[in-house]
Amino acid sequence: MTGAASLVRSLEAVGVDVVFGIPGGAILPLYDPLMDSPSVRHILVRHEQGGGHAAEGYAYATGRVGVCMATSGPGATNLVTPIADAYMDSVPMVAITGQVPSSSIGTDAFQEADISGITMPITKHNFLVTDPADIPRAIAEAFHIAGTGRPGPVLVDVSKDALQAVSRFQWPDRIDLPGYRPVARPHGKQVREAARLLVESKRPVLYVGGGVIRARASEELRRLVDLTGAPVVTTLMARGSLPDSHPQHLGMPGMHGTVAAVTALQKADLIISLGARFDDRVTGKLSSFAPGATIVHADIDPAEISKNRVADVPIVGDAKEVISELVVAVQAENAAGRLPDLGAWWAELDSLRTRYPLGYTAPPPGEISPQHVIQRIGQISGPESLYVAGVGQHQMWAAQFIQYEHPNTWINSGGLGTMGFSVPAAMGAKVGQPDKTVWSIDGDGCFQMTNQELATCTINDIPIKVAVINNSSLGMVRQWQTLFYNERYSNTDLHTSHKGERIPDFVKLADAYGCVGLRCERPEDVDATIEKAMGINDVPVVVDFVVHRDAMVWPMVPAGVSNDDIQVARGMSPTWDRED
Repeated sequence: MTGAASLVRSLEAVGVDVVFGIPGGAILPLYDPLMDSPSVRHILVRHEQGGGHAAEGYAYATGRVGVCMATSGPGATNLVTPIADAYMDSVPMVAITGQVPSSSIGTDAFQEADISGITMPITKHNFLVTDPADIPRAIAEAFHIAGTGRPGPVLVDVSKDALQAVSRFQWPDRIDLPGYRPVARPHGKQVREAARLLVESKRPVLYVGGGVIRARASEELRRLVDLTGAPVVTTLMARGSLPDSHPQHLGMPGMHGTVAAVTALQKADLIISLGARFDDRVTGKLSSFAPGATIVHADIDPAEISKNRVADVPIVGDAKEVISELVVAVQAENAAGRLPDLGAWWAELDSLRTRYPLGYTAPPPGEISPQHVIQRIGQISGPESLYVAGVGQHQMWAAQFIQYEHPNTWINSGGLGTMGFSVPAAMGAKVGQPDKTVWSIDGDGCFQMTNQELATCTINDIPIKVAVINNSSLGMVRQWQTLFYNERYSNTDLHTSHKGERIPDFVKLADAYGCVGLRCERPEDVDATIEKAMGINDVPVVVDFVVHRDAMVWPMVPAGVSNDDIQVARGMSPTWDRED
């Protein structure tokens, strides 16, 4: 068969059921046999970046490897942003790109770009295939690498002549990658040491990261939390790994985390990090982060351990395995009569939770609070829905004010912070979970970057719901200009709702894309508008929520500042006890 037919059969062999892509010259031979595949659905997106984010959203929602396709040159380079996004957030994804014929590689041929070289720093691995006989092996290895160990993106670049040439299809009997042996099972001695520290600690904190979500380890985490009685913080990437309703859950740490979560880490004498990476948005000024804490760092990627904060007890392993073995080790400690005494610690943390709960300042009369809108979407749609955020203020509010009770119900671009992520990622999530309600929580700036994928949603019967939190601004940038640049608003006004301007009019735009467009401009209409959107399930819905433009995200730890200097509102910091 041709290399193109071989590639389609290879996708079928690894169980792919959907691909997001756009055809073009170099990859065109692949699209002919793809048309005849009985099991692989191709969804024609409107921009390659949208296809990449849709593959991410599908992977988030299902736990399976997402797949996107593009042609050579500009098609491939348009995938760079979603590939980088997937790399930062450990999303399993395979990107398949066409390449110019092998005889033309290196000649600056039409639509030639060295996509393998370009993406080398932002992929787990990539392949340049010029021999059709190598296609099955490359696809099998790509999916294995993308979905095992620390998940991430893999690129498979196939030259046009390899797609057109004929060879014998041979699926590999086994995958043999001598240089790739991810460690899943942790070292028992290290786990036992972590358990010993945990039962002896007076001020422990379980610092839970996105690795727990990727490992599907939420049930194991719940057992560990209930067993130890220790407080838990869940990062932006780990929201939903432990139910928000759990009494030991302090909320999200970091730049816009709760006072209780941030302070718990700062005052801890032991931090057990599970699938987290001590990134700058959590630690603040690294040299002042958790100065009195012993660090147990468990991660499947050994490169992350001691990268930012030196680990006293390093544990390399899959989060599911690590937590399961830690539960057993703690049970052994308890059976031997060693039990932690956390009464004083919880008294202090409960006081913080009571004194400094999450909240927001009411807007001027007649204006809508963006926090209230997002909170009500979460309450009306419920914890079984999926919520997919863009990047900026609305992302932080969605992380703060929606209650997450289940893993994989919160999807966002955490590490790279990609504006434009929400709509296509929500589309991919809905394809992966068609029976779930999927809300795209987007900003008016983010929405204008990738809203063309609404056409894809309408044509392919993907009825997502989009809440545009419209403050007529690049909101997070405006907040920083307010706080740090003397309210000099340089190039942040988007003219989408302020002073009667609607450029564009999001309701008319929704209608042009075949969606239902709604607008809410009064506080008293918020619930009714959300309910109306919830009642429309046959086509996509776009709701333009015109909100107060000066609302800010609080609490806040400014970049590069110690977490000790957290502010609960502008110019307001927590009042600590005298002995602190």
